Amino acid sequence: MNLIETEKKWQKKWEEEELYKFNKDNIDKKWYVLEMFSYPSAAKLHVGHWYNYGPSDSYARFKRMQGYEVFQPMGFDAFGLPAENYAIKTGVHPKDSTLQNISTMEETLREMGATFNWENEVITCNPDYYKWTQWIFLQLYKHGLAYRKEAPVNWCPSCNTVLANEQVVDGKCERCGTEVVRKNLTQWFFKITDYSEELLQGLDTLDWPKKTILMQKHWIGKSTGTEVTFTLTTGEKFNVFTTRVDTLNGVTYVVLAPENKLVDKITTPEHKQEVEEYKVNCSKINEIERLSTSREKTGVFTGAYAINPINGDKVPVLVADYVLASYGTGAVMGVAAHDDRDYIFAKKHDLPIVRVIKSENGNDELPYCEPGIVCNTPGFDGMTTEEAKEAITKKLEEDGNGKLVTNYRLRDWLVSRQRYWGCPIPVVYCDHCGIVPVPEEQLPVELPYNVEFKPDGKSPLAKCDEFVNTVCPICGRPARREVDTLDTFVCSSWYYLRYCDPHNDKEAFNRDIVNKMLPVDKYIGGAEHACMHLLYARFFTKALRDMGYLDFDEPFKSLVHQGTILGPDGNKMSKSKGNVVSPDKFVKMYGADVFRMYLMFGFSYVDGGPWNEDGIKAINKYLEKVERIVLASKDYKYNNNPLGKAEKELNFVRHNTIKSCIADMDTFSFNTAIAKIMELTNAISKYDNDVEDKNVVYQDTIKDLILLLAPITPHFAEELNDEMKFYNGSVFNQKYPEYNKNCLVLDEIELAVQINSKVKTKIVVSSSISREELEKVVLEDEKVQELIAGKTIKKIIAIPKRLINIVIA
Repeated sequence: MNLIETEKKWQKKWEEEELYKFNKDNIDKKWYVLEMFSYPSAAKLHVGHWYNYGPSDSYARFKRMQGYEVFQPMGFDAFGLPAENYAIKTGVHPKDSTLQNISTMEETLREMGATFNWENEVITCNPDYYKWTQWIFLQLYKHGLAYRKEAPVNWCPSCNTVLANEQVVDGKCERCGTEVVRKNLTQWFFKITDYSEELLQGLDTLDWPKKTILMQKHWIGKSTGTEVTFTLTTGEKFNVFTTRVDTLNGVTYVVLAPENKLVDKITTPEHKQEVEEYKVNCSKINEIERLSTSREKTGVFTGAYAINPINGDKVPVLVADYVLASYGTGAVMGVAAHDDRDYIFAKKHDLPIVRVIKSENGNDELPYCEPGIVCNTPGFDGMTTEEAKEAITKKLEEDGNGKLVTNYRLRDWLVSRQRYWGCPIPVVYCDHCGIVPVPEEQLPVELPYNVEFKPDGKSPLAKCDEFVNTVCPICGRPARREVDTLDTFVCSSWYYLRYCDPHNDKEAFNRDIVNKMLPVDKYIGGAEHACMHLLYARFFTKALRDMGYLDFDEPFKSLVHQGTILGPDGNKMSKSKGNVVSPDKFVKMYGADVFRMYLMFGFSYVDGGPWNEDGIKAINKYLEKVERIVLASKDYKYNNNPLGKAEKELNFVRHNTIKSCIADMDTFSFNTAIAKIMELTNAISKYDNDVEDKNVVYQDTIKDLILLLAPITPHFAEELNDEMKFYNGSVFNQKYPEYNKNCLVLDEIELAVQINSKVKTKIVVSSSISREELEKVVLEDEKVQELIAGKTIKKIIAIPKRLINIVIA
């Protein structure tokens, strides 16, 4: 079979017949399979694209054959840094290069032979999509979930843009590796923190990888503790959040973030210069580095003192880089005796260390950071940690100096970007009316084409007068458009909704349609999106639900992360290492089906692994073997006699394979499913060689083999069926094979016979044989008698259906 030509033939036929078009009349049987759409930042599909889309398409085909109405749309996440950087590198306008790349990627994805519903395609950089991204922004603004404020941000000097905390890795930009710096800018934020608790609780309802759930729980970071109010000797007050209020009597200093506005007010003249210099130095260090546990903690004294509310003691107020204004209250209390960081800091700055917790097992070494028994705290001595937390909080509440609160690590989502290639923010600024949302009937606010998009630290749109200068929608006076664009994650936080209703020009999506189509039944994509895209999409879903636009709580019911295909040397693929594998080369040589099957068989889908060219050659040989076996059976005549031993053994392997494949395909264990199909192929080959007068069960097994292979090698299976004329029309209109549990039990089984725990021979016995009968049959076997002749039998271990072991002296 010429697989290359075969694939072209069937792709043309599928398209002409609209075989995979979603039938809305069967929406009650829908199965929404969604792969995370790709960034068209390069002109060719790489192995990672193939590994995401190929095997997951096989899963979609499998579900179709199980009777589901599969919806598997495809589109492109076309805005953002990847596409813009590619355009900057090539000198071609981002719009032109992006649309050209999309065209190339569409063609390559079609050659894959996937069942994508292209009629539902969305492209986020097209106005008919980002009009509705802007509309969602306006709804969030209308409901108090979008706001603007000045805040310290992560700034990448190379990309010349703001980065979310999630996009900073080890103090560097995740995109280009440049060291990130801090600067203050007025930015737009989404109030994701309003949904902290629901985002946390909802995780327990999802069929997601445990690691991803734990990552989101950690990122949301719920903690319950006490908010303690300290009063400065000058009268100002500030709050500190602590989960260890039982140690409050051990506070010997407090620390403010350098950015805390209180610092300028309280710093005394003699310490002013030192504090100002320290603040400048801290601004050069990004948040990630400041929070690093391995970094030395620094700080300076402000000259101010605060009163400890539990004992009235006066404690010094310092400024230190390990406290962030953007996290918690921007102030922490220092309990050197019971916190590792505080202990080191106190030692360095010669601050007092006061024990207020004793170990129950007599461990008096400091710092002691575990729960224990309270000491040196009048009125609370002898209490356990938990008892003291409750009692001290109650005391603080009575005195008006504290309360029980719940804190979250999650920060509001910073969505402003100082880039060109993004969705314009639909806001204008008027000197008379202030911040004015663009009226919905004026959407979309289109991204202008003639803009200098190369980064220079200034928003590219700010340099485009025809875009910036507009009129106020309220008063009609001159106004200025917002010149920042939206974070690309905003575009990808709702695309799964638009897929269901992509041509609707009256609304972002029809409520009735999305309520029937969502949530997504199986979502497939990289684990690197655990704390960004996956969290943001959940926030959007919940916010839109509360606004009345949809009726479900979660966007993605079940989630699978694909692993990473490494280079042949076991390292991550990169051009610099010369270990990049091009899918094009192998697809042109062997065809898309062989390439897809290798990806599914050669790796555990969730783990990935190193590329091995010999593996793809082996897959090609295997399919050639299947073709020979199937086509050879075309001229056979079959009997309908009762099944003999050979037929029962073949039927057993057949139904056992079907059972295994159903379970394995459903859980993305493709490699083990294919291994079972290969075992079935061997069993078919054995029967073919051993039995001349073939039973019809042989033909039925070959039919099932084709159906089992169909989701994995779709073109190959279609061609074999067309040649054999087993089924009218496409194999994908056939039902996936089902197993008969009665065929999973053999009348006779083969057992290994061990002599002193070493296998010496095998015997065939009834599958229902008792232990006593098994011992008798074994001892009467001629071969066994030869093996034990002249020996003394000390013991016989007989376990029906498993083993027989004769212990001799």
